[in-house]
Amino acid sequence: MRSLRRTRPPVEVAPGERLLAWTALGDDDWLAGTRDALYLPAGRVPWERVEAADWDRDEGRLRVSEVGTWGEPRPVHAFAIPDSSARDADRLLQLLRERVTASVLLSRHVPVSGRRGVRVVARRAPSGRSPVTWLYEYDEGIDPDDPFVRAAAETALASAKSDVGVL
Repeated sequence: MRSLRRTRPPVEVAPGERLLAWTALGDDDWLAGTRDALYLPAGRVPWERVEAADWDRDEGRLRVSEVGTWGEPRPVHAFAIPDSSARDADRLLQLLRERVTASVLLSRHVPVSGRRGVRVVARRAPSGRSPVTWLYEYDEGIDPDDPFVRAAAETALASAKSDVGVL
């Protein structure tokens, strides 16, 4: 008879954190999430540093991309999830989506050329225990080095900071 208890992973979390969801990767590797961060085999990634995650159930593959720096490759992590861990992976993905969404304080798109433009994003740890981080995301075909684009981005940032109450 199969036990209904889930195996708790041997993941060391930061003081004050507790595991909320996890999935086995096979062997001794795990993915796990707390209120404050995603734990990968390579280390801890705070939720406000996670850009996106995609779960391909058919291929049993989870991709997690981190917030990057313009002009540099964005860190992307891909994991094969065994069929036996698919249910746990669903729970982890739910937590991942909820925590990443909770880290976004503001996301505002400003058109620069037609519909293309720059998005100003404000993020902070979902717990509220970290300063607000401001990011720009440029649409395809928008040059961040163009003085007009730079001025539009700076104006959008000043407006967004005022709206959020951060000056």
